[in-house]
Amino acid sequence: MSLPKINVDGLKSFIPEDKILHLLQCKTTDRKQVEDIIAKSLDKQRLNPDEMAVLLNAEDPELVERIKEGARELKRKIYGNRIVLFAPLYVGNDCINDCTYCGFRRSNLELVRKTLAFDELEKEARSLEARGHKRLIMVYGEHPRYDAAFIAETVRKVYAVKEGKGEIRRVNINAAPLDVEGFKTVKAAGIGTYQIFQETYHRETYRSVHPSGLKADYLWRLFAFDRAMEAGIDDVGMGALIGLYHHKFEAMAMLYHTIHLEEKFGVGPHTISFPRIEPALNTDYASHPPFAPSDEEFMKMIAVIRLAVPYTGMILTAREPVALRNEAISYGISQIDAGSDIGVGAYAGEDETASGKKSQFVLNDNRSLDEVIGELCDADFLPSFCTGCYRLGRTGEHFMEFAVPGFVKRFCTPNAILTLMEYLLDYASQETMEKGLAAIRRELHRMPADNPMKNHLSQKLDKIVEGQRDLFF
Repeated sequence: MSLPKINVDGLKSFIPEDKILHLLQCKTTDRKQVEDIIAKSLDKQRLNPDEMAVLLNAEDPELVERIKEGARELKRKIYGNRIVLFAPLYVGNDCINDCTYCGFRRSNLELVRKTLAFDELEKEARSLEARGHKRLIMVYGEHPRYDAAFIAETVRKVYAVKEGKGEIRRVNINAAPLDVEGFKTVKAAGIGTYQIFQETYHRETYRSVHPSGLKADYLWRLFAFDRAMEAGIDDVGMGALIGLYHHKFEAMAMLYHTIHLEEKFGVGPHTISFPRIEPALNTDYASHPPFAPSDEEFMKMIAVIRLAVPYTGMILTAREPVALRNEAISYGISQIDAGSDIGVGAYAGEDETASGKKSQFVLNDNRSLDEVIGELCDADFLPSFCTGCYRLGRTGEHFMEFAVPGFVKRFCTPNAILTLMEYLLDYASQETMEKGLAAIRRELHRMPADNPMKNHLSQKLDKIVEGQRDLFF
């Protein structure tokens, strides 16, 4: 086990901090300007940084509400009402970094360190499958033991686990930056999206909160996606930890990061996340983040990011409380976790006290997967475990080829219906079963009678009722 070789010679940050700060000083009250920018987004075009800045700087309540309306309309146009569900699986919390905001930091002596053995990892996967999960993100601390070979082996182990009719069909990973060869190794294991957060794009703040460890190198982390894409991983997920620096700056920086990837590789990130700092065991910084936005500011940022990057999936995790997550879904969130536990070894029945001492932070949404699915159906959303695009090669640039003409709804809504039916038959409570079947009937009713996809979908639903599984378009 060894650390990847770091070579940042010749690399230069593509985040123009001075320009971002200048743009964020330019306020606007021009309704037509805001309307024109929203219209561009609704035409499914990515916004430019100056346009995004106009939306972030708009403070008039009427303009802010118009931005939210635009985000809601765009969400409906591109994603329909589907919400993709996943669960986090923490593999280990050993870490060589000393990030001041993180419960995993190496100087946190109150944290109980734990890395799952392979038999323990299998138990976790079985427990998740027994609840109905099909999509996971596996999370690792940053430590030499979690090298590319270890990550690849854990991914393969999880894919191999079958519990009843359950299986994990897509494993994404959140892990330390690797070199190109390391990324090739994890790609060969069949990972879906490689996710990593820059935490903060503001370089001075980054330096202050990452005093030591491999993570202290800003450029090594900033160019992680470049190396991943060079290795052939075309689905990447970026994010910033909101509260370390001003949320408007981080939003702008993620747009610049998106543009960098588009210009160099022809495709931007598959997903964007914006977790807010939450309290963590023995971590005072996390209880008093210096740039914590209000809920209203946070929600507006979500709406603006939705408009800025129309085809990028947006993730909001169980860090946030239920009411806020429910509202944010309407502004553009397309993926959420459900039934989550972030303690290492928590799903297989570890006691709550021990799990809390192995966790990175505190969750605010503790609903079960079944409860989340039922509530989504009640609210006229369509829960989805779809992995069709990934398994048919519709990823990266190929995904954009399908998404830009509006094919996301064409493929993803039917696939969402199929995966929801699987869940209802195999795992749902009676109450959720009734809500889910009503949601499926609504979706079928909305499909035009002359749509050939409707007949094909009905045939596949019949096959699922008869016992077949894993059908998709």
